[in-house]
Amino acid sequence: MKCFVFLFLLLISQGFCLQAQEDTQDYPGDNELKINAAYLLGGFGEITYERILGDESAFGISLGFALDNSIDYRFGVIPFYRLYFGNKRASVFFVEGNAGFFSERTFESDTEFGAGLGLAVGSKFITKRNWIAEVFFGLGRNFSSGDGQSDVYPRLGILIGKRY
Repeated sequence: MKCFVFLFLLLISQGFCLQAQEDTQDYPGDNELKINAAYLLGGFGEITYERILGDESAFGISLGFALDNSIDYRFGVIPFYRLYFGNKRASVFFVEGNAGFFSERTFESDTEFGAGLGLAVGSKFITKRNWIAEVFFGLGRNFSSGDGQSDVYPRLGILIGKRY
């Protein structure tokens, strides 16, 4: 009976040890292509490409364009750099620095160019098959704001994509 209890405890302890081990699976691929589903539902299409530099950093570019004439932002290009904090490669929590270049329709129905710098924070989740879900939010300061143009530009989204 003592032998049975000892073996039972030994098996249970091995199960806990295996469960406590960190998942260190390396997700292959250094490129990501994503679509901003939140903006797409609102009538603004945005496609993002991200290049992973290492386990903790990446840079990329987002291209956005209005699909509906009622949206004030007509076109946007946002290059960004991200620092990742987490156990998995280029995922979990990130802080982003970005630069925004965009055209915006003003109150007078003119289209003016804007440019600025911004920050965003977010989280990225990745599956074993390299599918990505990402959520982030932030703001940027428009340094070239003219008459009727916004002082800030939004940086937010719910992105779905693939790492390859």
